Amino acid sequence: MTKVRWGVLSTAGIAQKALLPAFSRADNAEVVAIASGGGIEKAEAVAKRFQIEKTYDSYDRLLDDQTIDAVYIPLPNHLHKNWVIQAAKKGKHILCEKPAALTAEDVEELKSICEESNVIFMEAFMYHFHPQHDRVKAIIAAGEIGEVTFMRAGFTFYLGQKDCNIRMSEQKGGGSIYDIGCYGIHAIRNILGQEPETVLVRATKDPDYDVDTDAIGFMTFSNGVRATFDSSFNLYNRTEYEVFGTKGRITVPRAYRPDKNGGEGLIIVEKDGVTLTEAITADQYREEVEHISQAILMDDRNLKHSIANTINNMRVIDACYQSIESGEVVKIK
Repeated sequence: MTKVRWGVLSTAGIAQKALLPAFSRADNAEVVAIASGGGIEKAEAVAKRFQIEKTYDSYDRLLDDQTIDAVYIPLPNHLHKNWVIQAAKKGKHILCEKPAALTAEDVEELKSICEESNVIFMEAFMYHFHPQHDRVKAIIAAGEIGEVTFMRAGFTFYLGQKDCNIRMSEQKGGGSIYDIGCYGIHAIRNILGQEPETVLVRATKDPDYDVDTDAIGFMTFSNGVRATFDSSFNLYNRTEYEVFGTKGRITVPRAYRPDKNGGEGLIIVEKDGVTLTEAITADQYREEVEHISQAILMDDRNLKHSIANTINNMRVIDACYQSIESGEVVKIK
């Protein structure tokens, strides 16, 4: 087998806008089937657009297809856990949109089931596969900005019409932290290379939908480093992080969506009154698809984005929501 045969559970917008085109660009993967829970017509329309061979009118029927090696799950957040479990039990490898589930405990359960079923699982944090972040870590490791003391990360956009938007559904895992704040939390943990000890979060909740539309979090680390993240459905588009050291600063203004600039990421280093800008271009969605597909082909469990990383990110998110409810600093377990 030279290509992994993928099935897609749902005709969701993220699949059509980002992942299905990425699968078509990948050298070691092909989408051979797509299923829709809202009628076969939806699946057929998407299949025609992307030249997908098979269509199904239920997710279960797609999972029963023995010719499919792996599935991509772009379903609403609250459905991720159930369909990861169903896919694993049918022996399908899995790429699932973030968040993989709504609590760290749930992700730990998924880990156990995937291991028992001998399938590879990866959460789809596509930004993590852009090489600009490894370059940032290399700059830090080289001591170019001195000792790192602070980092901040932000992901915001103006949602506008909130009626009928799944991001505003509390029952379906809506809210700005689950949707976009998770990126800042993930970036802080992975760029700093350590786990936060505590978090304090203040959030604004929509009075009609009871989800966080805006959140600001403050983290502390055992070595004295501090970090903040913010997420919002009510601000101008930002997808950025900054790392501050004793001798300089690194700014990454296209941290999570460089694909909106042709895949070009930017790294801006300020030191001693001099500013240097480095551009790195990559196809992060394709990199993500090819990475997990290669892991499946080689039966390699050493993923760039491991399920242990997913669990640790969810532990921080759990603590964020605990802090919002209690109004207090929460120690991350």
